[in-house]
Amino acid sequence: MPTATLNVLCISRYFKGGDFMKSAKAGGNNVFLLTSKKLENEPWPWESIDETFYMVEDEHGKWNHDHLIGGLAQKMRHTKFDIFVALDDFDVEHVAFLREYFRIPGMGETTARYFRDKLAMRIKAQSEGVPIPQFTALFHDADINQFTDTVPSPWLVKPRMQASATGITKVYNKDHLWEVLNKLGGERHQYLMEKFAPGAVYHVDSLTYEGKVIFSRVSQYLDTPFEVAHGGGIFRSHTIELGCEEDKVLMKLNQKVMKAFGMQYSASHSEFIKCNEDGKYYFLETASRVGGAHLAEMVEFASGVNLWAEWANIETSVCRNQKYTLPEVRKGHAGIIVSLSRYEYPDTTSFADKEIVWRMNKKHHVGLILKAKDKYSILNLLDKYADRIKDEFHASLPAPEKPLN
Repeated sequence: MPTATLNVLCISRYFKGGDFMKSAKAGGNNVFLLTSKKLENEPWPWESIDETFYMVEDEHGKWNHDHLIGGLAQKMRHTKFDIFVALDDFDVEHVAFLREYFRIPGMGETTARYFRDKLAMRIKAQSEGVPIPQFTALFHDADINQFTDTVPSPWLVKPRMQASATGITKVYNKDHLWEVLNKLGGERHQYLMEKFAPGAVYHVDSLTYEGKVIFSRVSQYLDTPFEVAHGGGIFRSHTIELGCEEDKVLMKLNQKVMKAFGMQYSASHSEFIKCNEDGKYYFLETASRVGGAHLAEMVEFASGVNLWAEWANIETSVCRNQKYTLPEVRKGHAGIIVSLSRYEYPDTTSFADKEIVWRMNKKHHVGLILKAKDKYSILNLLDKYADRIKDEFHASLPAPEKPLN
């Protein structure tokens, strides 16, 4: 029986997801890209894209929803799309809306909210017994005062809909808090507050199929995203040992989160913390997409699983009602280090260790991925490289209050 050719629409306001489009095209499908006009000269995998549509961003970096719906409606008079895919975190809720509007199968708005809105994540996690830091919404003054009177500071004021550590403020007392909240003014409802719990931060990168997590790899940030964003640090992460205590606990906790949030099929990137104070693990946030900052490449070098490509294969298998099979998984280790560079195109040829398997090629950035059979070789090199990069290349910028486009 011949394989059905699907029309796959990939939607992203950021330059990413090339391997998804390549895999979807290699699977015998037509691939369409909807992106921002300002990204038309990026090196998209043009050989895998059948047609591209562009949206012009407004002064806030957003697309006009009415124009988006109208444009798609015109296109759909002649092209019937089978799959809508959000390649970036900031497109998840918009694509969920489009699926519901045009009645395309996939994650709808209610479920998508759990993977975008940090307040929705916490309320749902709490109701399902997933451990989370103490938190409060910022709707009612009385709730805020009760929280500050019962939960010791410091606290974090977090945007509900941003990604990574963007827009987070640490506050130390009630006076400082109300100064921050008053500054937010009419946007206060777009934030939440939670207890700051120092600890080791982990990320679990997964694939879910038929409501079950079929692949996941646990990694640990050597500097937390908050420390990197707000302290001008160097981004580092590494895969942890398979079968160790952290691996077992976080794999199980990640499965619980995916089940609680109603994930059926997709890639996901979730973050957890092991609190220094009590040694317990807490859920921080999740997203129904592949992790950024080239973590997907790190996971692939460690496991042999290309998260972008397999996500595309899962999407098309589900749409065709065909069985999906995960490729063989390797049991290696990998680590990544990335930093802003004061040089436009830094020369990293002096980093010559055999463990290096990938080098970043991006203006004013320096980055390397390492691969080895054990994590200790990776950790030693990441420490060594962090010192060198700090001395020879590193540059830093203030943490953005809003995402940079």
